Amino acid sequence: MEDRNNSYVRKAAKHLIAGGCAGFSEICIMHPLDVIKTRFQIQGGSGESNMYTSILDCFKKMMKSEGPLSVYKGIVPPLLVESPKRAAKFFSFELYKSILNTHNYTGPWSLVLAGLGSGLTEGVIVTPFERVKVHLQAQKNKMSEQPSTWTAAREIVQKDGFGTKGLFKGLTATLGRNGLWNTVYFGTYYNMKNFFFSSQDPSIPTKFMLGLLAGSLASLSNLPIDVAKSRIQAPQPHHDPNKYRTTWVTMVTVYREEGFFALYRGLVPKVLRLGPGGAIMFVVYEQVSSFLEAHGL
Repeated sequence: MEDRNNSYVRKAAKHLIAGGCAGFSEICIMHPLDVIKTRFQIQGGSGESNMYTSILDCFKKMMKSEGPLSVYKGIVPPLLVESPKRAAKFFSFELYKSILNTHNYTGPWSLVLAGLGSGLTEGVIVTPFERVKVHLQAQKNKMSEQPSTWTAAREIVQKDGFGTKGLFKGLTATLGRNGLWNTVYFGTYYNMKNFFFSSQDPSIPTKFMLGLLAGSLASLSNLPIDVAKSRIQAPQPHHDPNKYRTTWVTMVTVYREEGFFALYRGLVPKVLRLGPGGAIMFVVYEQVSSFLEAHGL
């Protein structure tokens, strides 16, 4: 019994450490594209004219008016949560997969269901951090004038509390976004890997390409929900402070007022970020896992 418990602890530690390293690496490299994605998604939702016409245009205007570090706005919340978030992502995926396997459910759909469970678990963890991150990313002041992460979180709590009108605002949208993303991400990666490379471990470039495909498809699948999440969590239009309330109402409102393609705002920066980002996560996760296993963990 003690050996079994030690084995569980070692496996959990391995997944948590490897997932944490994967998340930290991905956020440090890809965060500027997340800021640009958010700026595109909230355009038209705050009552102002569209400022940005392309990724390069957005990047240049932010650098000019807000400073060279502006593309790293809101990085502290994801840095604080990204390691535990990615750790929770991979650990919970392995946990749900193990539970399904113990009930003799080992087919391709078990990987999809484990991915869904992982995304829902992750969504609960990250909602408060996403709320603060989007709040900071939406601000167009200079980096030196921006409030700290702690100040922004405190202002949100003082004004609206901890619940679904405050720090957990956008919880349903975050659950939907992360649940769908992880479902497609894990389901695509592991099913493709098992189908084409069942007898051998693929090379790092091959893992990168599989991760790139999985991350890109996942990003395409959940973008309308992600747009709704950004609208809900960003500052509301002054003329209608309750305009964006629920996920479904927000998507319908955006569609009616701005057209179908408004639901896919931020598509290019998101795919450019989470396609390679998804690849980076899987490569780092699997390499760190192999390293830890080789050293007895």
